[in-house]
Amino acid sequence: MSRMPAPPRRDWGTPLLVLALVALVVASFATLRLDVAAFFTPEAVDTTLEFLAGFAPPEMATPFLLKTLNAAVETLSMSALGTLLAVIAGLVLALPAAGRWGAAPRGAVRLVLNVLRSIPELVWAAILLVAAGLGPFAGTLALAAHTAGVLGRLFADALENAAPLPEATLRTNGAGALAAFFYATLPQTLPQMLSYTLYRWENNIRAAAVLGVVGAGGLGQMLKYHLSLFQMPSAATVVIAMLLLVALVDAVSFALRRTLTR
Repeated sequence: MSRMPAPPRRDWGTPLLVLALVALVVASFATLRLDVAAFFTPEAVDTTLEFLAGFAPPEMATPFLLKTLNAAVETLSMSALGTLLAVIAGLVLALPAAGRWGAAPRGAVRLVLNVLRSIPELVWAAILLVAAGLGPFAGTLALAAHTAGVLGRLFADALENAAPLPEATLRTNGAGALAAFFYATLPQTLPQMLSYTLYRWENNIRAAAVLGVVGAGGLGQMLKYHLSLFQMPSAATVVIAMLLLVALVDAVSFALRRTLTR
């Protein structure tokens, strides 16, 4: 009678990681003094209702609506141009980050990508405002810097996970390295890269609307201005414009992703 094979060794890595995350969450609640009940006191409810009532009705004057439309177009332009610059930089950095030029360039470029995406857009905007001044230019560069780090990492992972056999076959049959990459590897990863790009464009619309709070132009700058002057009806119109813009871009991006991934 043959003996049963030995059971596989138990991997304790995943359970230990889950326990560490649970301990971190518990420690976070234990160290933070969260007075949740304070949100539901009669005074808090009355103050919140009074604050929200100040937003009604929204400002609907034609000159202000045109001004809001211009700011929305500026926000949309910031997100689109920032995403485009990030795609270009991400593609350039993804090639060495995917290990196509050796181990040393891979580690160095991945470190650069980690730095780029570790700094939030608001921090990038605060830094670039010093160099570029107030306005949408600094906001566009901030979106491009952060998004380049995110897309560069995603593009590099997609290139590393691509099947190597088609490119190797072309190289064996005499094709050059660049031609083999464009005809074998890039077509495999292009739909995934386009999906990543459209998703980041959705995120950049939201980020661009917020970057104006630090002076980077667009709807965020309008919102900060009117809130600082307690002009709540005008602020309500800007908030509605933000919601409509985000919903529009989300719908367009979703439709494009479905078309590209069919």
